[in-house]
Amino acid sequence: MKKLFTIVLLAFLAIEASAQQDPNMGIIPAPVSVKKNSGTFKLDKTVVLISNEPKNSRMADLLNAFVTAKGGFALREVKSESANERAIILTSEGAGQLPAEGYKINITDKKITIVGQEAGLFYAVQSMTQLMPEKQNNEILIPAAEINDYPRFKYRGMHLDVSRHFFPVSLVKKYIDVMSQYKLNNFHWHLTDDQGWRIEIKKYPKLTSVGGSRNGTIIGHHPGVGTDNKEYKGFYTQNDVKEVLAYAAARFINVVPEIELPGHASAAIAAYPELSCFPERDTFVDAKTPWSGSRKGKQVQQQFGVFDDVFVPNDNTFKFLENVLDEVIALFPSKYIHIGGDECPKEYWKQSEFCQKLIKKLNLKDEHGLQSYFIQRIEKHVNKRGRSVIGWDEILEGGLAPNATVMSWRGTEGGIAAAKQSHDVIMTPNAGGLYFDHKQSNSPDEPTNIGGFAPYTSSYAYDPMPKELNADQQKYVIGVQANLWTEYIQTPVKVEYMIIPRVFSLAEIAWSQPERKDLKNFSEERLPLHLARLDQTETNYWVPTPLGLNERVMNGENFNIELKAPVQGSKIYYTLDLTRPSVNGNLYTNGVKLIVPKGEKRVLKTLVITPAGKQSVVTETILNNGAADVKAK
Repeated sequence: MKKLFTIVLLAFLAIEASAQQDPNMGIIPAPVSVKKNSGTFKLDKTVVLISNEPKNSRMADLLNAFVTAKGGFALREVKSESANERAIILTSEGAGQLPAEGYKINITDKKITIVGQEAGLFYAVQSMTQLMPEKQNNEILIPAAEINDYPRFKYRGMHLDVSRHFFPVSLVKKYIDVMSQYKLNNFHWHLTDDQGWRIEIKKYPKLTSVGGSRNGTIIGHHPGVGTDNKEYKGFYTQNDVKEVLAYAAARFINVVPEIELPGHASAAIAAYPELSCFPERDTFVDAKTPWSGSRKGKQVQQQFGVFDDVFVPNDNTFKFLENVLDEVIALFPSKYIHIGGDECPKEYWKQSEFCQKLIKKLNLKDEHGLQSYFIQRIEKHVNKRGRSVIGWDEILEGGLAPNATVMSWRGTEGGIAAAKQSHDVIMTPNAGGLYFDHKQSNSPDEPTNIGGFAPYTSSYAYDPMPKELNADQQKYVIGVQANLWTEYIQTPVKVEYMIIPRVFSLAEIAWSQPERKDLKNFSEERLPLHLARLDQTETNYWVPTPLGLNERVMNGENFNIELKAPVQGSKIYYTLDLTRPSVNGNLYTNGVKLIVPKGEKRVLKTLVITPAGKQSVVTETILNNGAADVKAK
């Protein structure tokens, strides 16, 4: 038992030593500047907390609650400093000279001064919680330093699709918690789509009673091996929405609602068929498509994809959408209202006599022009209500609405084009590592996903500022966002698995200055520390594979494989006999050395197991010395 305690203590000390050697002091995202000084601030129960401004009382409570949980003692709150007392001071004095959302932290052996206002002070407290070491001997020793910090982009977003699969308010709040802890400030709530309408609209109750329910869901990846034959339903009441909005506002997060139009409208059309170009036409379902229940009439989609039945652009539809948006605008204080605009097939518009006459009447070029008309008409209504629209980059087609902000998702071209037209842009390209529904490794152990490949290193490598823009055009790139589409994400546990640790990469590219990015520091020092802390909670996450295995095939005769644990305190197990590694296999300690004879290969399989028992996917690396069945690079 004594020996075990010694091992645990040494591991603990190693974690703390690593954190204190880190030039960023363990903070994600990396601050603008960190200047380390000599000495330490001893945080114990004798330290007082000073926060004299009533508007900062919540931040003081937040910090004190963290100290209580971490240190086991609460700080005594006083009004002013005393000569012989060590103090933590929260103040907004001088914060007016800081950039928006910026803060400063000055740590000496006598006091910690935290300067910021509103969101800036909140982010300062988040940084303080991250840089604090663990308690030793009833005290926390915090290295002396000066930290200056502010964001690179004003819009730092995360998206959650709740239409394909619905998630409880508790998960939405946890999502917001993760965002706020890493200085993300816009939650994009994708509330409507073909597979379900998820927000209560009082004027149109069928949107949730009919549109919020589907008769089944495909099993497996599209087109599926069948359906589960289970009714799937769920929606947020307006009281639920208000609860989420209040929770987000307390964490300085703006919530951007998305109401999809004119495409991805199957759920709304199932509820109100008159919104379709062809109200009497059955929802098209291929005879070979797995399906539960009736195929007659308008149906909420059970498959995933893009569907031809879209909103008809007549006065009745526009009145419906205006009424829906009015209720949404009354609920959400966000400047931005997202109206979708993506993946709108034109086939039914081409077949519709009404649509073809409308194109001629409005002197439009084609159906793309009709979509532009649709978006611009909706934008005018939203603008009249004092708000602005955001749309996916398809809204560029046929002409961009005058005041629209563009989310560039089909690459960077849409964002570049919009910025050159002097429109605000949010970069969220699906090839930039920002689609968190994509798989995180090429291991067959990865759960069912939509496809694509987006490891956290790809997210980290992406720069949201296109080099194709000049300095004047770059000012229109207001931020960056990652998206989580949930076709194949059914549970809160899987949501957590898919976003962590990639959300940490997103935070750094959204907040930190480009010159402060350092993948080695991020992946080998800060990320292992944050995941080790997360490992002590009930939050799920994707356990990274061993650091040092960067190639699928390594060629040579003599191999000396040096690996590092990706989570502090975790262990790496490996095999060379083609079996799956486990806790009963080989424990990696000081490198794997082996000689592979000419014309042969060996397969190195690895597995990471964290202190809490979470496991990584199994990786396979081929150590090749001219084997005939291994393709040469």
